[in-house]
Amino acid sequence: MKKLLAMLLALAMILSQAACGGSGSSAETQSEPTEAPVETEPEVEPEAEPEEEPETEPEAEAAGYTTVEEGKLIMSTNAAFPPYEMVADGEGVYNGFEGIDVEIAVALADKLGLELVIDDMDFDSALVAVQNGKSDMVLAGLTYKEERDKVMDFSTSYATGQQVVIVPDGSDIETMDDLANDKMIGVQRGTTGEMYAADTPENGGYGEDHVLAYDNGALAVQAMLNGQVDAVIIDNGPAQEYVKSNAGLHLLEGDWVLENYCLAVDEGNTGLLEALNSALEEMIADGTVQAIIDKYIAAE
Repeated sequence: MKKLLAMLLALAMILSQAACGGSGSSAETQSEPTEAPVETEPEVEPEAEPEEEPETEPEAEAAGYTTVEEGKLIMSTNAAFPPYEMVADGEGVYNGFEGIDVEIAVALADKLGLELVIDDMDFDSALVAVQNGKSDMVLAGLTYKEERDKVMDFSTSYATGQQVVIVPDGSDIETMDDLANDKMIGVQRGTTGEMYAADTPENGGYGEDHVLAYDNGALAVQAMLNGQVDAVIIDNGPAQEYVKSNAGLHLLEGDWVLENYCLAVDEGNTGLLEALNSALEEMIADGTVQAIIDKYIAAE
């Protein structure tokens, strides 16, 4: 009995040790599994929006002035005033026109990088066009006068104008003093010749009743040839041309009035005037203007 009990106790101890050993061998310490790092998409910076290119300003606006039509320089004139502006046979110097003012206008437009447009009309309308925003400048053998300066701004003078008197051969008008003897005088409408001649005798004129105005000088000369007027007062340049092309006419000696030719823009259009003046003064300084004048008017 004791032997049996001893054997049972020994067996219990063996089993106990075996259980402990099994527990020790299977209880290896395992670290908790590490979570794999979550892969994230690399941050992508938003694409920068393309910068808007600044709108290109027209060359004229960038230079501090605007014109009636973008990229153009519109010139109003009366192309019946040789040798300053006239309609040419064929293409002429520029789109069917030629003359001193035409060539000066071409050079001015080139300097400003603009396309020249010549708008031909009667002289009065040429003055009104620039005031009404229909043209950028008037260039038409235009002389400075105080009344005009109230509604237009004038450039530097580029040429000297001489008002002279044309009469038929055999006329009893032998000197300018004879014009005061109740003679009828033809002039071009809107010109200083009309203004001076139509003024009162106290101011050196002959009175409105003794002056007939025509749309251009050629019509005034034709009226004289037809016996409708006794004399024509007009600028020396065109006067010389009319005498050459019409037999039986001559000029009285001397100048009736001396004037300065300018171009003009609308009153207050200082930006454009400054640009034109700057270009014109360069052309005067480098001899361009004189070369153009010499091309049309031979030195006496």
